[in-house]
Amino acid sequence: MSKIFKKRKNVLSKYDREKTYSLMDASSIVKDITSTKFDASVDLAIRLGVDPKKADQNIRGIVTLPNGTGKNIKVLALVTPDKEKDAIDSGADYVGLDEYLQKIKDGWTDVDVIITMPSVMGKLGPLGKILGPRGLMPNPKTGTVTMDISKAVSDVKAGKIDFRVDKTGIIHASIGKVSFDAKKIHENSLELIQNVIKLKPSSSKGTYLKSIYMSSTMSPGINIDTNFS
Repeated sequence: MSKIFKKRKNVLSKYDREKTYSLMDASSIVKDITSTKFDASVDLAIRLGVDPKKADQNIRGIVTLPNGTGKNIKVLALVTPDKEKDAIDSGADYVGLDEYLQKIKDGWTDVDVIITMPSVMGKLGPLGKILGPRGLMPNPKTGTVTMDISKAVSDVKAGKIDFRVDKTGIIHASIGKVSFDAKKIHENSLELIQNVIKLKPSSSKGTYLKSIYMSSTMSPGINIDTNFS
């Protein structure tokens, strides 16, 4: 217990939890306060002044992070035989159709993203109870239901992520790894924040960006200045 307390005390001595920091400063601090033995993820929690119950305020979007996510994203391409080569050449980890639909039906979900074609979506409908809660159901709005399978796979592998506001009005997203230098963390974070700002609905009144916190796996959050005008 004393060892844990000393580690936390050391972390808290490196920044002020009551202070707001610039995005660049936070990107440096998050590296300094992370002491995990593994390459921890860097996450943003963006609290918005919206009501997610209203359709036009249920913020959702996609963004390609300029420096990637730092993760090895496992992609399943559920495609017809004529699109299999495109998926394989673009780097999809698993490619096929009926055999993978059966595996999913049996409980297999060991992938990060599923990309498919409009003509295949009818077969995925019955699997919604399995894929939906895991955030794996393909959606045209996130570019995961498309005829351009090659581009969709390449984009995901290059660092494209989708994000959406949860029922409490917060967007949670991983934007990199602590092994990234501070400049790359800053660039990825800024790209996400700017995309969220662009999606501000006209019906949203008052403060849109209420708070932004950056943290790494198991680290406390760093309060970021929300003035991005």
